Amino acid sequence: MYKRMREKRSEKGFTLIELLVVIIILGLLSALVAPKFFGKVDKAKQKTAKTQIELFGSALDEFRLDVGRYPTTEEGLNALREKPGNVTNWEGPYLPKAIPLDPWGFAYQYRSPGEHGAYDLYSFGADGAIGGEGNDKDIVNWE
Repeated sequence: MYKRMREKRSEKGFTLIELLVVIIILGLLSALVAPKFFGKVDKAKQKTAKTQIELFGSALDEFRLDVGRYPTTEEGLNALREKPGNVTNWEGPYLPKAIPLDPWGFAYQYRSPGEHGAYDLYSFGADGAIGGEGNDKDIVNWE
């Protein structure tokens, strides 16, 4: 009879206590890992923005070599994809795809002539506003 009870017990599966212990352990692990993971996501977005700005800079330099100047603020980054009306010697498109938004979903900012050089190219960061610290820090081409 004792053997029969033990066989029935082993057929039932996990007890409620065992399931709760596993759920609590998974919850504790996710509470420890999730903040570190999201911190890496924020850093990856910042690196992506910096890399895209550098790539735009290379395309802007090619535009300048062909045309003799950087696109004006009014022409913007679209001059890298579509020939502005009054430009000669344009050999573009200088970018293979459309100008993407920054990793936070905002348009990149372009100004030429710039306050920090021939042109200023930047992203406002996660907050979409000038300035900021940490994840909200602006990503710029002049630093």
